[in-house]
Amino acid sequence: MMGWFRKLLPREDRFFDLFARHSETLVLGAKALERLLAGDDIEARGKEIIALEDRADAITGEVLLAVRKSFITPFDRGDIKDLIQSMDDAIDMMRKTVKTVTLFEQREFDPLMQQMGTLCVEAANLIAQAVPLLDRVNANAARLNELTEQVVRVEEQSDELHDRGLKELFKRYGRSDPMAYMIGSEIYSELEKVVDRFEDVANEISGIVIENV
Repeated sequence: MMGWFRKLLPREDRFFDLFARHSETLVLGAKALERLLAGDDIEARGKEIIALEDRADAITGEVLLAVRKSFITPFDRGDIKDLIQSMDDAIDMMRKTVKTVTLFEQREFDPLMQQMGTLCVEAANLIAQAVPLLDRVNANAARLNELTEQVVRVEEQSDELHDRGLKELFKRYGRSDPMAYMIGSEIYSELEKVVDRFEDVANEISGIVIENV
């Protein structure tokens, strides 16, 4: 009964604009990370990701404030909080990767790391396509499911690259240079977690579809 009543009331639609703005920071952050891993002005790309993470934090704050102040939200308040937090976690993980690269003064990156950077961009673009479709969940359910399934497949590819990368690192440095192995494995781990966070976003979107269709 209350569900029908809610549908008759006006929604607070600015959430969708905030989600879209946040997803744009994810795409820009992922592209900057990809360029960093390609060796394109590493310091500048790192600063770019840090600035984007700060922008994303501000957008997240706006969403959480809107949740508290809005009478009617487009879907469950808990789902809104979980979605924006999972999006924020993705760019937080990019910033953590930058921190590791900076701390250990890395200037060159394995080809498999670069491929994982490309997967980060792919996952970010898929999320950026999915987020605007939440405005009409029922009408867009099939497309949303397609996009989230694609994110899952990207995450599986990332896992494979991570495992291959660790194996190659061990062959190259495992016995001769333990520090190089440790640093490389940390970067691989963090890149895998970036893609994992995108999968978390996809899972939140899937949950919203299930609850609202």
